[in-house]
Amino acid sequence: MGVLQTPEFWVAAGFIVLVLAIARPAARAMMAGLDGRAERIRKSLDEAAELREEAQHLLAEYQRKQREAAREIDDMLAHARVEAERSSRAAAEALAASLRRREQLAIDKIAQAEADAVQAVRNTAVDIAIAATRRLLSARMDGAASAALIDQAIAELPHRLQ
Repeated sequence: MGVLQTPEFWVAAGFIVLVLAIARPAARAMMAGLDGRAERIRKSLDEAAELREEAQHLLAEYQRKQREAAREIDDMLAHARVEAERSSRAAAEALAASLRRREQLAIDKIAQAEADAVQAVRNTAVDIAIAATRRLLSARMDGAASAALIDQAIAELPHRLQ
């Protein structure tokens, strides 16, 4: 009997044919599944790369905005310092001017009080001198000398009023 006539040979040959017949479509199905999975993984990686790129772009934009905000804050602080110094100088100048005005007002009041005191002393001195002169004149002068002095004063009056 030959090898081709044994039932084991035909079972083995049938098994090999069956395995080959099943293996080819199974390999194709496995390959298609693996290709699909590879494509899904590639899409996920591409999407992750896009998301990473977008995140880096957003990070760079926010960092730029943060730098701009920090710059604006620094500018605002510098401006506030300048304004505070200007306000301080203006307040100091206003205070100095107010003190100078008050000092001048006090000096003017003192000068006016001195002038009023001098005028009061003069008025008192004049009143005392007039009273003393009146007493002296009334004690030493008689009626005729008095009338002559009055006439002379009346005569000089027009010249003195000019």
